[in-house]
Amino acid sequence: MAAGHSVDDYLETIYFLAFPIGEYRPETKGSSTLAVRVAEMLGVSRASAGEMLKRLESEGLVERGDHKEAILTAKGTKIAERVVRRHRIIERLLTDFMGYTAAEAHEQADLLGNTFTDEMVERIAKQLGEPKRCPHGWPVDTNFEQAENLELKPLNELEPGSRAEIVRLAEHDGDLLHWYYEEGFVPGTSLELRRAEPAAGQLAVALDGDERAIGEKAAAGLFVRPA
Repeated sequence: MAAGHSVDDYLETIYFLAFPIGEYRPETKGSSTLAVRVAEMLGVSRASAGEMLKRLESEGLVERGDHKEAILTAKGTKIAERVVRRHRIIERLLTDFMGYTAAEAHEQADLLGNTFTDEMVERIAKQLGEPKRCPHGWPVDTNFEQAENLELKPLNELEPGSRAEIVRLAEHDGDLLHWYYEEGFVPGTSLELRRAEPAAGQLAVALDGDERAIGEKAAAGLFVRPA
C-alpha cells in the first residue's frame, strides 16, 4: 500500500488479522500484538501505527485486549467489512470491465476505494451480476469468508504428498501477488506438495505436472482446500 494510509486502510488490515489465516496472523517475532503486525503489513513505523490505533480507539472502532492488542469493536467490524467488500467489488470492476490484470486491480482498488460511495458500490455489484469472489479468490460476502477460513489451510501447513486446490491468494504484499500470477499460482489451480525443505526455507510442489520450488513466505500466502 502507498504511504499516507487512511482509517479505512487500517480497519481493513486489522480485519484480516481479526480472522487469522496463513500470512494473516498477528504473531510476529514472539509478539502477539496486532499493532506490530499492522505496522508491518502497511509498511509504516510502529509509532505511526500506534498513533492511528489510538485514534481508532478514541472513535470507538477498536479496543485494547488483555495483551494491549487492537481488537475491532462491533462498530469497527461493521465498517471494516464494508471496506473489504467495497475493495473486492472494485477489483472485479477493474478486471472484468477495464482490462486490468488481477494483480494490477488490487493496487488500483487501494487507490480508488475512497472515491466510491456505498450506493455506487452496490450499483457496480448489481451490474457485475453480484460477484461471489474478488479476482484473488476472497469472498465478497465476509460472513462466508470467515466460515470458509475453517476449510482452508496455507500451503506450508500441508503434509508432503497432499493434494489441494488454490482458493485464495494473500494480497498485502504487492510484489508477491504479482509473483503468484507470473508463476501460475492462481485460484482454481490444483497442486501437490511433494517435499518440505525447512533448512532451505522452501517447498517443492507439482503444478500442472511441473515440479517447482516455492518459498515459505509465498506458501504461507496460498490458501488451499485440501483434496
